[in-house]
Amino acid sequence: MNARTPAATPVQHRLEALRGAMRDAGVDAVIVPSSDPHISEYLPGRWQGREWLSGFTGSVGTLIVTHDFAGLWVDGRYWVQAEAQLAGTGIQMMKIMVGQANGHIDWLAANLPDRARVGVDGTVLGLASARALIDALSPRGIELVADIDLLAPIWPDRPALPAAAVYEHDPAFAPISRADKLAHVRRAMRDAGAQWHLVSTLDDLAWIFNLRGADVNYNPVFVAHALIGLDSATLFIDSRKVGAGVEQSLKRDGVALASYDTLAAALCALPPDGTLLIDPRRVTYGVLAAAPGSMKQITAVNPSTFAKSRKTEAEAQHVRAAMEQDGAALCEFFAWFDRVVNRERITELTIDDEITAARARRPGYTCPSFATIAAFNANGAMPHYRALESSHAVIEGDGLLLIDSGGQYVGGTTDITRVVPVGTPSDAQKRDFTTVLRGTIALSRTTFPRGIKSPLLDAIARAPIWQSGADYTHGTGHGVGYFLNVHEGPQVISYYAAPEAHTAMEAGMITSIEPGIYRPGEWGIRIENLVLNVDAGKTAFGEFLRFETLTLCPIDTRCIERTLMTAEDIAWLNAYHETVRTRLLPHVEGDAKAWLLERTQAI
Repeated sequence: MNARTPAATPVQHRLEALRGAMRDAGVDAVIVPSSDPHISEYLPGRWQGREWLSGFTGSVGTLIVTHDFAGLWVDGRYWVQAEAQLAGTGIQMMKIMVGQANGHIDWLAANLPDRARVGVDGTVLGLASARALIDALSPRGIELVADIDLLAPIWPDRPALPAAAVYEHDPAFAPISRADKLAHVRRAMRDAGAQWHLVSTLDDLAWIFNLRGADVNYNPVFVAHALIGLDSATLFIDSRKVGAGVEQSLKRDGVALASYDTLAAALCALPPDGTLLIDPRRVTYGVLAAAPGSMKQITAVNPSTFAKSRKTEAEAQHVRAAMEQDGAALCEFFAWFDRVVNRERITELTIDDEITAARARRPGYTCPSFATIAAFNANGAMPHYRALESSHAVIEGDGLLLIDSGGQYVGGTTDITRVVPVGTPSDAQKRDFTTVLRGTIALSRTTFPRGIKSPLLDAIARAPIWQSGADYTHGTGHGVGYFLNVHEGPQVISYYAAPEAHTAMEAGMITSIEPGIYRPGEWGIRIENLVLNVDAGKTAFGEFLRFETLTLCPIDTRCIERTLMTAEDIAWLNAYHETVRTRLLPHVEGDAKAWLLERTQAI
């Protein structure tokens, strides 16, 4: 009897349909990036085409499909996850190595025939990526066809555009007015010699207009574009999302509303001899294509990107208050965890439910700031692991539990990673934990010149980890917004990033510090705090900054191998725990208070 032929998977059916659409359109390859018209990290369902086609649920990855090949390019954070999720789909995992961010472009240039045609939806293709593609493909006569959306004919149940209501950021927590923010942007436009400025990134829009929304998971933003002139501003948005009160408030500040789908016509109507300020990292090739070809384009980082990264002292005070509420919620959660672990059945999914519920009881809380990572033992070795109903671990026995979580509060955004013992941690686990902690402490204690390029700070956190013979494949730190995106530029602490001028560290920036060690199949450790750049004085050598640690939650001393700690390490940890205890005690009681007092004892 013949063996039964395995049934085709949904992914295989979708790839077959895509290849049919490719033949109809006369293209030889298709690029499906993880992006939308706003270069968002978390995508509304309508633009989650890469996930729909491939079945890979990670937040980053580029899918390329030809008539006889399909490959998904992912970086080291996702190799284990992608290998598992792509199994049996016919899609090959392609590893992005350090320094090879454009590996998929190199593959296209090397493997497509001369004069081939590459299709991509230009409205979701970043301008910088499009320029890199054209530069790589044009020498061989390969054409980039960017005015087609091949998902449209094959995705019958594609989600509609999100329609959540837009609301004003509570004025009590928005110390800079909309009028002042627009004036700041216009001053930057004048300085650059621009008459118009196109803004597509959703966190920039939310910041400029002092509005918030719920169109994107975890980030309180809304889908829109804006075209700002020297004496006018238009917000292109679904009008059904804007109530009469918000519309009138915008009108008072000279902001007009227009339908989301009329941006192309508005760009086309701009004066051909005018000047348009754009940020090539924050606008897409297809959206910009509507502007007159003769119009002069001035390229620079969005003025709002710099401005919103530098929190005012009033904003910093709100963030400190939000951190106290977040820390109190974590005390409640960890007190519960210590009480039930290895006594009741709990899973990684339980952790997400309990930690979210603890935050939800706190004033000012609105939603998680990203999907909680609760990873036990081997699952912790995947930096962006996500527990699912279909695949998750029961937390029992001995080992380490890594929890990376955060909350959106009206007065700030939080992001914290802690690792706690389950049962008895091994000596090897304690050594790794202590090594990572020393990396966190090393960077947290650093004083540095104002204006230093943020990627250059990365080696300070990695030094103790490198010394142990280990490393990690993600950056050490990312910027964090103010009741906005949990990942915010322009600063990034990562030696994978280029130390460009726009990455300079300035006072008021909030950044994560999160080194780690990951041992595949065994465990993962990451310890993360958020820090604020504050003034550290001026000397004959210039101005200096230091980090103020904002995150308030004990670091579990049960996982520490004390003999590996220096006197300076111990002094920092004890001082940090004293601050945590003092700041959080007024906000906790009962079991949470007892847990806090126990976990902040000096070592």
